[in-house]
Amino acid sequence: MLGAGYRRVSVLDISEKALAVSKQRLARRADEVTWVAANVLEHSFQPQSIDVWHDRAVFHFLTDARHRQLYVAQLLRALRPGGHAVVATFGPQGPTQCSGLPVARYSSDELHREFGTPFRLLDHGTAPHTTPWGSTQQFVYCYCRLEH
Repeated sequence: MLGAGYRRVSVLDISEKALAVSKQRLARRADEVTWVAANVLEHSFQPQSIDVWHDRAVFHFLTDARHRQLYVAQLLRALRPGGHAVVATFGPQGPTQCSGLPVARYSSDELHREFGTPFRLLDHGTAPHTTPWGSTQQFVYCYCRLEH
């Protein structure tokens, strides 16, 4: 995102270790990012403080409907009206587990339904992801705009 010209980039991850790896990858540009170690379901987001929300591979770990509803509530709180959300999850042919944990799989329509009518679906797609171990996993991406 920095390379594409975005500013005020924040990265939230539940794992301090994952954040440290990302900081190393960015090297000297790491100081241009706000790093947040927190659970996305519990973090206190500033209202309407985010223009673009990008989630790759968190939502599919939310196998409990209450957790998915809380996630969407967090997104509705944090995203400014007219803001964009890009969410990627395992697709219908994706794995049923990841890192030893159960996951949910979605078609693009199913994924968009989880977010509801405040979000207008602008685009969607399916793409393969190759893991560090060489296996391929199906991902579904939905690109939406918060309408209100």
